[in-house]
Amino acid sequence: MKAHVYVTLKKTVLDAQGKAVTQALKGMGHAAIADVRQGKYFEIQIAPGASREAIEAELDQISSDILSNPVIEDYRLEIQE
Repeated sequence: MKAHVYVTLKKTVLDAQGKAVTQALKGMGHAAIADVRQGKYFEIQIAPGASREAIEAELDQISSDILSNPVIEDYRLEIQE
């Protein structure tokens, strides 16, 4: 199994880096770009034989405690068999 964890800033948090990228893209002539928000992506390989239920709970805890800052960030998990 492989897990993908996407961490993004909460919608209410100002994304200064995303705004800078948006402005740079517009300055380069990409007028159709309205907004950019940046985030983090983690790809995690799961050991063979791990129970899906157990690994979902473990990944949820890891994502909340280590990979993201729950005060300012949200995360989303995807697990592939």
